[in-house]
Amino acid sequence: MTSKSDINQSLKSSPESSSISNTRQLLGIKGAALGKTSVWKIHLQLMKPITWIPLMWGVICGAASSGHYSWTWDNLIKVLVCMVLSGPLLTGYTQTLNDYYDREIDAINEPYRPIPSGAISIPRVIIQILILLATGIITAYALDIWSYHNFPNITTIALLGSFLAYIYSAPPLKLKQNGWLGSYALGASYIALPWCAGHALFGELNWKVVILTLTYSIAGLGIAIVNDFKSIEGDSKLGLRSLPVIFGVETSAWISVVIIDIFQALIAAYLFCIHENLYGSMLILLIIPQITLQDMYLLRNPLDNDVKYQASAQPFLVIGMLFSALALGHAGI
Repeated sequence: MTSKSDINQSLKSSPESSSISNTRQLLGIKGAALGKTSVWKIHLQLMKPITWIPLMWGVICGAASSGHYSWTWDNLIKVLVCMVLSGPLLTGYTQTLNDYYDREIDAINEPYRPIPSGAISIPRVIIQILILLATGIITAYALDIWSYHNFPNITTIALLGSFLAYIYSAPPLKLKQNGWLGSYALGASYIALPWCAGHALFGELNWKVVILTLTYSIAGLGIAIVNDFKSIEGDSKLGLRSLPVIFGVETSAWISVVIIDIFQALIAAYLFCIHENLYGSMLILLIIPQITLQDMYLLRNPLDNDVKYQASAQPFLVIGMLFSALALGHAGI
């Protein structure tokens, strides 16, 4: 547990202004110093809103890959509800659960986080976890009814994702202790699960879509590696074998960029194979600036530039996901 004097010292040494720091804190971005705020903002900080975006985007990709989305108010509201399910509810559940089980690690890596700083009590954290989980499962079931599913596809995906989040963070399995397995589980949660949920809203979820999204999730593994850079000190002390701990920072940065680029190129090759040449070419073109930014930021200084790299390079990955989804919808996969 970190003392208040340590937190205050951290605040004094921070070069960021108070307003920027508070915004970062609320979004759950690395380096967010603890400031005076209401308990409801602290509840929101635990949910890390910045992490909702890729999952909400995954729902959009799934709707596009179904090939059956049309612009009606009913469909639009259905997508928005699914985005709330994937983002604020189940990602919020996942992040809160992770913070609960990582409170000892965060006391080393990020002592300004709500739990190790003492800004919120453990019982309130547990209640938040249970409310988000229950609301998420109920919302998923409502979407299945709304979509007239004979089999509760979206509820099954929600339950699978919730279980995966639990074994990722909680002992005895705690998948994040295994660098490769934990990173892939995180990548699949961010890409495959919301994509499949969005697809199931409007189309028939099939094994081709599942396999392709799981393949795309390997690129997400590369992103998960970057997320582990901020936790190297605590992971090392507590015996968590993340890839940066196993291979070191520089090697892990190279592993990350190679995985991201190669598997995006493989997806592009698949698009060419199904004669979606325009989308395949656009995906290849998106990889080029991504490689440039990888060299500028991640490979030169991974620890200092991890957030800057994700903000600048990750949009090319997520736009590529949408082009791939549109190609699948056009091809009727």
